[in-house]
Amino acid sequence: MAKILHVIASPREERSYSRRAAEAFLKRYLESHPEDKVEAVDLYDGTLPVFGMLCASGKYKIMTGKDQTEKEKEAWKEVERTIEQFKSADKLVISCPMWNFGIPYVLKQYFDIVVQPHYTFEVSSEGYQGILTGKPALLFLARGGAYLPGTSGEKLDYQKPYLEFILGFIGFEKVSTIVIEPTLQGDAQTAEEKLLEAVERAKTQADSF
Repeated sequence: MAKILHVIASPREERSYSRRAAEAFLKRYLESHPEDKVEAVDLYDGTLPVFGMLCASGKYKIMTGKDQTEKEKEAWKEVERTIEQFKSADKLVISCPMWNFGIPYVLKQYFDIVVQPHYTFEVSSEGYQGILTGKPALLFLARGGAYLPGTSGEKLDYQKPYLEFILGFIGFEKVSTIVIEPTLQGDAQTAEEKLLEAVERAKTQADSF
């Protein structure tokens, strides 16, 4: 039995194109993998730790071999809880809109929590090595505009390149991406058609993911 972690980075619930595409994929996936399970992480539900002074100071004390204060230990336990949930998954699905050409702040906050030395990557004389190897990731990315490769919009895309980089940095070797675009250029019917196209592409990957 495998566990998929679905990280939801859109607050728009059923109006989210990225989330709707991901959930359609997961429904199809579970039909062909009934023994597997999906755990959803809604980054807007208020449970994501704030990486403030206590976490930052606690982190550097770990890195330098110093003892944390009790308050730092308590704050760091929440960081470790989030990291362990992330690491416990066998497969990763992220549904994410583009905000200001990049990712929503809560998803950046999430990665700032889980991307930690000795937890998800190591540092040696040879450089950085990701720890989370052998796991696939599938990204569902929605954009209001179009940022197609080879067009002038491509250089404005800080969503897809960042997500593919940061996942590769911590060890993910197979990161697939399904893009829903444009969702705002044109009428609602055009956006729905783009969503359906993305869902059909996703379904073809459900059996082998």
